[in-house]
Amino acid sequence: MVEMIIDSIRVSLMNYQRVVILKEKLADRYLPIWIGPAEADAIAVKLQGVTVQRPLTHDLLCLTIGALGATVESIIISDLKNDTFYAKIILNVDGGQMEVDSRPSDALALAVRAEVPIYTEEVVLDKAGIILDRETGKPVSQEEVSDEELKGMSAFTDFINTLDLEDFDKRKS
Repeated sequence: MVEMIIDSIRVSLMNYQRVVILKEKLADRYLPIWIGPAEADAIAVKLQGVTVQRPLTHDLLCLTIGALGATVESIIISDLKNDTFYAKIILNVDGGQMEVDSRPSDALALAVRAEVPIYTEEVVLDKAGIILDRETGKPVSQEEVSDEELKGMSAFTDFINTLDLEDFDKRKS
C-alpha cells in the first residue's frame, strides 16, 4: 500500500464533475478520482477549516463511530473495476480491526475528519495513477495497458486529457 494525501479538488472542464486528486506522499504520482458535488463539498469544508453550525453527514458518521467506542485507523482505496473505485474504512473496534466497504468519496470525507492516513493499493495506482513530466506538465504513461483495460478506463483517459495540470507545482503547501 502507498500512503497518499489529498492534493486538491478540481472541476472537470469537460463535464463539470468534481475530481479529488490524491498525491503519493513521498513521490510525484497522482490519482484522480471522480466524486459527487456533495462529497467534494464535504471534503473541502473540512480541509479549508470551515465551521458549520450543525454536523454534516460525515461529521455525524465520525461522531457515531466514536460514540460506539471505535476509532477510524485509516482508509484504503482498494480497487478499480470498470471505471469504479472501491474503498475500505479501517476501524479499530475493541482492539481488533474491522473493514467497512465504502465509496472512496465518503471514505476520504471521513479520513479528513478523523485525521487518519489515506492509502491506495499499488494495483490501483498501476491502473489509474499518473506521473507528470516535469518539463511539460503533461501526464506520462507508467506502463503498457491492454486494449481491454484501456477501454474500461476510457472515462478516466478522457478526463486526464482535459486536465490543466500546469498549476500543480504552484499550489500552496
